[in-house]
Amino acid sequence: MMVSTRGRYALRVMIDLAENGAGDYIPLKEVAARQEISRKYLESIMVSLSKNRLVEGIHGKGGGYKLIKPPEEYRVGDILRATEVSLSPVACLENEGGTCGRAVKCRTLDMWIKLDKIITDYLDGITIADLMKDSYVEGE
Repeated sequence: MMVSTRGRYALRVMIDLAENGAGDYIPLKEVAARQEISRKYLESIMVSLSKNRLVEGIHGKGGGYKLIKPPEEYRVGDILRATEVSLSPVACLENEGGTCGRAVKCRTLDMWIKLDKIITDYLDGITIADLMKDSYVEGE
């Protein structure tokens, strides 16, 4: 699993909206400037976040984006799943049910399934609110 720039930027945008939004719509140009990310690239990320009902956006004067829920209700795993092709550690787990013809004989499949669960559980255990802290350390 390799988290792409798209996934990392999506997390930065969500944190930015949480820290600067207070329920208001934030113009994308402001987020882009603060985060030093191309506005055009952010627009494509926002489409994914909107389609997955993670943010709400409106166009025109006074428009922008805002979070739909409080930061405590956004799991990192959900944001990454909305923006990444896959979070699976190996290709054979990318599609539910798997596509590998060797699955029945595979001696490593159980290991990959357990690793996938560890990754999923870890990412789903961290919220945007956690990442808003000065220094996030699990369990603190």
